[in-house]
Amino acid sequence: MDLTQQLNEVEKRYNALTAQMADPDVINDPEKYRKTAKSHRDLEETVGVYRDYKKAVEDLEQARQMMAEDDADLRAMAEEEIARLEPSVENLARQLEILLLPKDPNDEKNVLLEIRAGAGGDEASLFAAEIFRVYSRYADTQRWKVEVISTSESGAGGAKEVIAMVSGDRVFSKLKYESGVHRVQRVPVTEQQGRVHTSTITVAVMPEADDVEIKLEAKDVRVDTFCSSGPGGQSVNTTYSAVRLTHLPTGLVVSCQDEKSQIKNRAKAERVLRSRLYELELEKQQQAIGADRRSQVGTGDRSEKIRTYNFKDNRVTDHRIGLTVHQLDRVMEGEIEELLSACVNYFNAQKLKEQADSAHAEPAAQKDDSKDRAPARV
Repeated sequence: MDLTQQLNEVEKRYNALTAQMADPDVINDPEKYRKTAKSHRDLEETVGVYRDYKKAVEDLEQARQMMAEDDADLRAMAEEEIARLEPSVENLARQLEILLLPKDPNDEKNVLLEIRAGAGGDEASLFAAEIFRVYSRYADTQRWKVEVISTSESGAGGAKEVIAMVSGDRVFSKLKYESGVHRVQRVPVTEQQGRVHTSTITVAVMPEADDVEIKLEAKDVRVDTFCSSGPGGQSVNTTYSAVRLTHLPTGLVVSCQDEKSQIKNRAKAERVLRSRLYELELEKQQQAIGADRRSQVGTGDRSEKIRTYNFKDNRVTDHRIGLTVHQLDRVMEGEIEELLSACVNYFNAQKLKEQADSAHAEPAAQKDDSKDRAPARV
């Protein structure tokens, strides 16, 4: 399916959802309406850009047709329109390609935000507290909720560590590229000689962990029944009411013989087994999150910086994308949309390039593979 077909399908789906939102059956079902509205909202940006693109293409075609007119003034107007519309069409086409990229499944999630002071002592802790205020102020503009989970203050009035949950609409999609080492260059308030100091903090942005669901597959559980036993191993009854469950993938074993009924003992044993498996999965999840956080923030060394905040020159530079903004004073007030959007656009463009490179590589690989095949026999 080519790009136009994909976009036509998206627009068709969007129109169907628009109609569903006006359906009384949907309106009167809160859960159904919520899901429909969310799906509608997810497609809204793509459809809006696609409609702008179609209008721009139509206007461009009309302008090109005007170039065949005998009237010199009309041709001059057409030239101006073409010069204006061609870049616009190209830009809208790029936006659509990015919007059709596979969605990050974490984009809709809330975020666990961790900020820690790195190299620089008290100055680093002061900057950690300031950066947390930056994100908090930005969150206010987005109508997100910031809930501080824990904080460790420094003697200078800063923060050695701040951990907070940020909840709202598409939080992770906005903040996911903030993870890493942030470097600050300025004259600390404690500096008597007026020298510029360099300090660092680490920022980790992680999607909120989903609840772990445990499903016991029959093929993964061996069920053994035996007679209940009392003190000294004596048999309490002659029926096989006691149950032992063995979870084959993990080797966990759970036995239950409290009830006289085998069915009740099995139900209890399954509850215990699920609980233990839940603990195992949760531990794995937390370890994975911990490893992800370590990979995001590194060691906090100055050489690992992703962004530098230079107060003397009132500038902030993102070293990954080569962007410098000479409005650090506004950034520190929470006006970071330009930085966030630039990062999202840059990394989306990288994904688009990788996708294109992969698409070009596949036909070449297939062509090379065909050389090694034996000729078909008739």
